Amino acid sequence: MAIPKTSKIKPKSRSPIFLLTVAITSIAILYLCSSLISTTGSNTLQIPISRFIDKTKSLHRTDTEKFLYWGNRIDCPGKHCESCEGLGHQESSLRCALEEAIFLHRTFVMPSRMCINPIHNNKGILHHSDNVSSQERWAASSCAMDTLYDLDLISNTVPELLDLILKKEITTPRFCLSIELQIPFHGIINHNNQFRFMECKDRKNHTSLLLPHSFLPSMASKRLRDAAHEIMTLLGDYDAIHVRRGDILKTRKDRFGVERTLHPNLDRDTRPQFILCRITKWVPPGRMLFIASNEKTPNFFSPLSVRYKIAYSSNYSKILDPIVENNYQLFMIERLILAGAKTYIKTYKETDSDLSLTDDPKKNTKTWQIPVYTKEGC
Repeated sequence: MAIPKTSKIKPKSRSPIFLLTVAITSIAILYLCSSLISTTGSNTLQIPISRFIDKTKSLHRTDTEKFLYWGNRIDCPGKHCESCEGLGHQESSLRCALEEAIFLHRTFVMPSRMCINPIHNNKGILHHSDNVSSQERWAASSCAMDTLYDLDLISNTVPELLDLILKKEITTPRFCLSIELQIPFHGIINHNNQFRFMECKDRKNHTSLLLPHSFLPSMASKRLRDAAHEIMTLLGDYDAIHVRRGDILKTRKDRFGVERTLHPNLDRDTRPQFILCRITKWVPPGRMLFIASNEKTPNFFSPLSVRYKIAYSSNYSKILDPIVENNYQLFMIERLILAGAKTYIKTYKETDSDLSLTDDPKKNTKTWQIPVYTKEGC
């Protein structure tokens, strides 16, 4: 019986057109990956942003945008990566980051939260307690950035988006983003401290600024701005003083047991009797005087009432209690109220035109001196 032979099927040869198509497709995929993960220049990440950037606010952008990622904290990079500094320090770093983004024409990736220094988060500043030793604090150790700032308003000047949005959107194609999945967001930007703006390296140097110091205070969230406006309306025509005391008055003893401080005249100059002596030439008697201060002693500024009508943020707790969750929010509201005063007197003179309570420099020379408590003529 004849056994039929199994016929071998010859593989069809691939056409040159098919091979060319495969090659072009592979090149296209590699190009897509390289466009999504940039490893040159500033190591910035490029992804489509049309999904989460409002087109009406777009400043004639293309479909892909380069990002400037500062870090997962406002004041890091910098010397405070392991600590949490006050709002002023963090805003200095944030302003520096925004200036870098403007200079580089990149969308700034805003950290979604800001850490809160517990030293600056005492409830007694808003709720004046009769108990001097009261140290009740707000519990939060951080707060969402959009509870402090109007991010849409900032975007009108510096395009930005929250890092949580960026992380959520960077999910596909995964094979192109393996490096991002392994080391999320590390190394996307690294200037090695070679910044273009002096303030990024030295907060005392204001010679190279793109954004004025008034920029971030004016970018407070709408809830905070509305609260400030309501209080300013109730105050009417008023003057204001900012009295910085608290932690900045710290002293230490030298080897001979003598108390020394970095600000020798500050404790004296921010006491009521010396404030009255200082501001009499700027604020006429009978004026409404709004006082913003971190002084915790109850009724500390009461002696000022012999000449002025005194107001504090604590007088408006019905407005503030539903809104304020931490002292950073409270200070941002107070800062708007201070700026709206007819005459605003700061603790320190920051510019030549400023009115101030003390002549001590805001940024000291790290020289510990003996405090001075007397003043001729006062």
